[in-house]
Amino acid sequence: MRTSFNIPDDLLAEFDETCQAEGFESRSRGVREAMQEYIEAHTRLEDIDGDVVVIIAFDYEHEAIIEDIHDLQHQYQDVITTTNHIHEGEWCLETLFCSGPAPRVRDLTYRLRDFDAVSRVKMMLLADH
Repeated sequence: MRTSFNIPDDLLAEFDETCQAEGFESRSRGVREAMQEYIEAHTRLEDIDGDVVVIIAFDYEHEAIIEDIHDLQHQYQDVITTTNHIHEGEWCLETLFCSGPAPRVRDLTYRLRDFDAVSRVKMMLLADH
């Protein structure tokens, strides 16, 4: 099936460069793999009901939302066990180490994605019980 997407030129150039470095024979192959990885990560997060151990990494524009990020972290202190925060110019990189009910951790992940000033949110599932 053929489809089309509107993608910024710089993002597409970076994607193409990564695909070439990884040895993909075509851009389509890279897109298929990226979509599959996204689906697997999302489905896995949605399918878990018990307790989980998770690392959530995200970056954001410091001045735009630092207070909102801190407020959100306080709302989820029941599942956030440790945080790590570093500065990179106007941006911050933060990791949250979480342990607790999957629905609660899932909600935190989705709430982080709601902020316009958050660039990326990555979640790594370490254990589910």
